[in-house]
Amino acid sequence: MPTCRVLCMFGRTFGCGRRPRVGSLLWVSLVLGGAASVAAAEAGDRAAWLGDLTPIERGAWTASDAAHLLERAGFGATPADVQRLLRLGPKRAVRELSRPRRGASAFVHSGIFDAGLDPFPPSRPATTNAAKRDGRALGIDVKPTGNRPIQPIVNKFFYWLRASRLETDRVAYWWANRMLVSESPLVEKTALFWHGHFAVNEDKVRDYRKLLAQIELFQAAGLGNFRDLLLAVARSPAMLAFLDAGVNVKDAPNENFAREIMELFTLGVGHYGEQDVREAARAFTGWNYDGLRFAFDPELHDQGAKRFLGHEGRFDGEQIIDLILAERQAADFLAAKLYRFFVRDTVAPELARELGRRLYELDYDVGGFLALLLRSKDFYSPASRAVHIKSPVELVVSTYRKLGLGALPGVPDFNVVTGSLGQRLLHPPTVAGWSAGRAWITPSLLFERGNFVQDVLFPDIGFVPPDRYPNYGGANIVAVQDRLRAGESVASATRPAGVAAGGEMAASNAMADQDEAFNTRLGSMRGWQLAIERVLPIPRTTARLDLAGEIRAAGAVDCAAVVNYFERRFLSVALEAQVRRTLSDFLLAQLGTDDVAAALSYAEEPLRLLLHTMLSLPEYQLG
Repeated sequence: MPTCRVLCMFGRTFGCGRRPRVGSLLWVSLVLGGAASVAAAEAGDRAAWLGDLTPIERGAWTASDAAHLLERAGFGATPADVQRLLRLGPKRAVRELSRPRRGASAFVHSGIFDAGLDPFPPSRPATTNAAKRDGRALGIDVKPTGNRPIQPIVNKFFYWLRASRLETDRVAYWWANRMLVSESPLVEKTALFWHGHFAVNEDKVRDYRKLLAQIELFQAAGLGNFRDLLLAVARSPAMLAFLDAGVNVKDAPNENFAREIMELFTLGVGHYGEQDVREAARAFTGWNYDGLRFAFDPELHDQGAKRFLGHEGRFDGEQIIDLILAERQAADFLAAKLYRFFVRDTVAPELARELGRRLYELDYDVGGFLALLLRSKDFYSPASRAVHIKSPVELVVSTYRKLGLGALPGVPDFNVVTGSLGQRLLHPPTVAGWSAGRAWITPSLLFERGNFVQDVLFPDIGFVPPDRYPNYGGANIVAVQDRLRAGESVASATRPAGVAAGGEMAASNAMADQDEAFNTRLGSMRGWQLAIERVLPIPRTTARLDLAGEIRAAGAVDCAAVVNYFERRFLSVALEAQVRRTLSDFLLAQLGTDDVAAALSYAEEPLRLLLHTMLSLPEYQLG
């Protein structure tokens, strides 16, 4: 059932076209904003827990609490997961979710990196200019004679652009699969937080190896000491490449990293001055990378005296980091950001100050601070329940986890889905990462979320794997290949769109083809060919589901019982009675009987239609 029909079935304010009316923005706001009141009405005397950081007692620990913990500290849960945590109690449950485990799957490289690719040039012109100057680039010699002597080098340039991007997509799949199956989901959830906090993207770094190393750093050290993590990130080739460390030298300091480390990573706007930015930039001069290693060049470092945040000395980058973290504001800033990610979007000023004090006194022990948050009564208070709008990654992974899948499906494509919803891993839009909260939900994005569910329950039979087909500039590249296969010359096959096969311009192109140094469009096509050949394909399995079997095992006897079962399993927000009745009536119409057991032989599709309907509702977007 298309998502537009799902919402129209409930008489929502959406129109029945593919896109909703603009006025439905108000409806989305009302529904999402009203969920907190539903949770509060059910919570009773827990309202007094708001802002209380004392631990929840074992005697007060319920299955609902365990499910809430798994939503926020992980990526959702099956009923078995909830029961396991319920038996452990809150203290042991938090410890289990964060306990490092051996045997976590490591990324399997495709083997696409070749000697000579490092350092990778910033552009195609830089590559060809180097080849003309030096007679060699990217590990390849210029041909001594013949047409297009630089073509193999141009091909290699485009190969690495394509191959790194495709391998980055495989890294995202690998990481999402770890989120799905990990018995320590807090490790992966915290890594996701740091990925948004220390945001770098493949579009600029253009080396999947550097991005992978940073994700592995977040997984290994994300629950450790923030000072150690910050220093490691500052020295990571991914961050150094992303924020232009290579041009930060003593004679011309570059302020990019110095500004972002204070504005986005530690202090926030308004807690430093422009002089502090300039002086910090001087302290970080000489920091760079060599391949996948941090490199420091003392000849490029400014050894002079600096004045930073009221302190004077011949500071280097590490000392600048220590001076920043000595500021209480750094603890206040980080504690509030962690709180908004794991607990709720808003934090009262007095609670924010207390959180900052706790983190500072813990000497920036992130794991210890999160244990405090996730065991606190405040975390389990009505104000913190079912008010978090799932990010696209949380939505997708938690859906698969609640369905009980043991591996991430390849259909629909994880990267395409999360990208269309606004959060493609390893491609944050800016150094500030992604927006959150209500920014994840618009009427059109709500439709896209429902369409994701549809593609899981009813896989697209026209699906084309994007890692086997050019996913940008695709039509032009495929056209070049088709023309070459038809026997056209390189000049003819690579002519720009709109240029006729004959005519004066075509003749000019043919003459140029006789002695050109390289052909960019040919290089782009050859690069794609080699990348697709060498990058391992993403497995394209679909989700294998047996909803009829689940309903049989659950013992649901009528349509209302089926709706209740799906509600308990998948939703964090209690549905209104009228919505339940509408859902039950919908299933009744699909089955033709209220005797579910008698209909199980043909119930799979009706059950999938019902689940698609329920997981397309605004209530499912909350966790």
